[in-house]
Amino acid sequence: MAIPVIDFSKLSGEERAKTMAQIANGCEEWGFFQLVNHGIPEELLERVKRVCNEFYKLEREENFKKSTPVKLLNESDGGKIESVDWEDVITLLDDNEWPSNTPGFKETMAEYRAEVEKLAEKVMEVMDENLCLPKGYIKNAFNSGGNEDNNNKAFFGTKVSHYPPCPQPELVNGLRAHTDAGGVILLFQDDAVGGLQILKGGEWIDVQPLPNAIVINTGDQIEVLSNGKYKSVWHRVLAFPDGNRRSIASFYNPSLTATIAPAPQLVEQAQAYPKFVFGDYMSVYAEQKFLPKEPRFEAVNAM
Repeated sequence: MAIPVIDFSKLSGEERAKTMAQIANGCEEWGFFQLVNHGIPEELLERVKRVCNEFYKLEREENFKKSTPVKLLNESDGGKIESVDWEDVITLLDDNEWPSNTPGFKETMAEYRAEVEKLAEKVMEVMDENLCLPKGYIKNAFNSGGNEDNNNKAFFGTKVSHYPPCPQPELVNGLRAHTDAGGVILLFQDDAVGGLQILKGGEWIDVQPLPNAIVINTGDQIEVLSNGKYKSVWHRVLAFPDGNRRSIASFYNPSLTATIAPAPQLVEQAQAYPKFVFGDYMSVYAEQKFLPKEPRFEAVNAM
């Protein structure tokens, strides 16, 4: 069983209907799928790989050796360590400070973020169409009803992670199992070192490395907006004894002020999900990220 791989370029050709159906299947049956021919230039993706690898070696590798996960593993008595992830991570936002010592990092990642944000909006338009919603419905919902001033603008963040070689991978998680809190996640994963898995039918399945593909997955807010037609999916990253896995995940999430609820067009009888403000959901998620998601919806419904 393999994660669906979809040629995004065929949306604009005679295979459009078939490609739309493949994306619908990816959203409904998997919650994860891979896009090839997605429009982000390969030359840019190669630069992203290079600057992120150089950034880790130059600015992060030595510090990771002194990090909490390494310390806990060194002190371990052989029991599984469940409280940390074997992950080095930084977050790139429009308004935070970016690493500045790696040549080309800032410029390359700014260019990449602009491209991947455009791709996210195209993917959301496909979701709108497949769900029979008006064009721009999901984007408008994430931008507090289409009001794109700074306070109400959808949140777009990029997480640059590395999973260094782990001497005892059986004792620690690369990244603990969770569903993503937000909207649409676009992942540019390592094309050589695996480790990402999703839970399907009670079985953990590898998200196979595929050169220059972008992995798409749906977060909890897409599950709510679609009234459960699209589900957010449990996923995790395994630690490995060799290879330094690079992972660049971008999140197109609602503004913290956005009100999220099932689209009225998708509520036939019972409304399965509550209506809430995304910022309230994030407060619950911060405490319950690695726990079952259903109680999160119940908790935010009670607020």
